Amino acid sequence: MPVHIARPTTVLAAHKITTAEIADDIRAHHPDHPRLGAILRVIGNCGVDSRYFTQPLSADTISGTADVHTRTTRAFHDALDMAETAARTTLQQHDLAPREITGLITTHATGWSVPNADVHLVARLGLNPGIRRLALTTTACAGGTTALIRAAEQALLYPGSRILVVAAEVLSTAYNHADTAIEHMIYKALFGDSAAAVIVSSDPLGPGITITSPTSLYEYALPDSLHYYAGRLDATGMHFDSTKAATGGARHVMPAVLDWLDGRQVDVPVIHPGSRPIIMDTVSALGLGEDDARHSLDTLHEEGNLGGVSVLRVLERTHSQPPADGAQALMVAYGPGFTVSAVHGTWTN
Repeated sequence: MPVHIARPTTVLAAHKITTAEIADDIRAHHPDHPRLGAILRVIGNCGVDSRYFTQPLSADTISGTADVHTRTTRAFHDALDMAETAARTTLQQHDLAPREITGLITTHATGWSVPNADVHLVARLGLNPGIRRLALTTTACAGGTTALIRAAEQALLYPGSRILVVAAEVLSTAYNHADTAIEHMIYKALFGDSAAAVIVSSDPLGPGITITSPTSLYEYALPDSLHYYAGRLDATGMHFDSTKAATGGARHVMPAVLDWLDGRQVDVPVIHPGSRPIIMDTVSALGLGEDDARHSLDTLHEEGNLGGVSVLRVLERTHSQPPADGAQALMVAYGPGFTVSAVHGTWTN
């Protein structure tokens, strides 16, 4: 039985922050940094012009000295508010009542809470208390695609399913002046806050991507890549670390993705905008060009790397210029250490 991924709804955080403002903030906090000039050049060329934070740049939980408890609590509650808004909007757009939803899958790696976003959303949205739930809490940038994979599996197993997928990330919580390495400075300019929601169902709810088989779902963990990307908690907050090896991660995993595709066509790439090199390495491996990746590049430029929300935002943008009926779509996202999650399907209008 086919599974359908509908049009997502994205909610961007309230405060638009430009790269110029971030450059000024870094200058103010690190005037004597030995690599300040190089840092400012790199963030100016990282492909991001603006992003949205849930709190002002001057907030104590972003550029200030708030401790880990204050930061993670703020991040979780801000993410939950955006997640609720995105979920409600998606239900309204598809004219669905909360009790019509049979499954809920959430992805959220910033902040910390037990119970997590899934249980909170059951209460906030008025979902069926017996709904099938799954909370993904460490998939990070791969979270949106991984959640779609889990939702598609559920829909294939239970005909008649209508599964609500909700992704939310407050990556501004990793904006921390205790971090002074050049890669941490880049992340200050790269990340943005947002949430998105989408329905995965056994029956189509309008245009979207149709999946017909479990063979259209793929996950891969690159061997010996635990050091590529990793999260870290200490007294000052949540941090995101990486090594130089991470920059080539997409090139390293794309041969495995191509083996899985086994010659299947890709007309519509929906690529996680982790960075411009990640986007271009992926689209090049698929034999496509920069224009094919325009929705990923535009998302990066205007909103930054949105973590697990990113692919859902790129998919939403793709709906604004819908491909031809029958076009072959590939959603692909990367996560820490270095993992890839991918979905291949047919665009249906």
